[in-house]
Amino acid sequence: MDPVLGHSAAASLAAVLLIGAQAKLREQEIFRGAIDAYRLVPPAAVAPLALLLPLVEAAAGGLLLVTSTRVLGAVLAIALLLLVTGAVAINLRRGRDRIDCGCGGEIHTPLSLGLVARNAVLMGLALVAAASPTLRATNGLDLFAIAASTLFLLGLYSVATTLLSHQPRLNDLRKNA
Repeated sequence: MDPVLGHSAAASLAAVLLIGAQAKLREQEIFRGAIDAYRLVPPAAVAPLALLLPLVEAAAGGLLLVTSTRVLGAVLAIALLLLVTGAVAINLRRGRDRIDCGCGGEIHTPLSLGLVARNAVLMGLALVAAASPTLRATNGLDLFAIAASTLFLLGLYSVATTLLSHQPRLNDLRKNA
């Protein structure tokens, strides 16, 4: 695999994880409420989990940024994404689709199959990041390609998250039309 793909995937996923972790740590009370709303852990475990999850998320993001620790960061990111996606799936199965995902940030994003799909794409990025790049050295053009593709992937992530946050309102509009 070309190293540009691995570097772009790693940088994009690292940015998503680090930004998400920062938002969750900054807004601990809101994140605790989101974890509590899932109703998957005892109340006594909510506060410690609300601190632990973003720290693991930040660790995965940081590890992805260093080539020598990228595989470990990707494995940690996949484990975390599997955990939170499983929690989303359980609540969707329970019919609880109006609670906030707790993904971080100011946008309320309710649970949906779209959120599961978005997380699957993020897991795919982690797999690409973990794949061994060729031994070809990167050059200036590669660095430009990595930066451009990383910005493009982050833009796609932002658009997907915004669309997912507005999906319930769009569904309500369709019902009332």
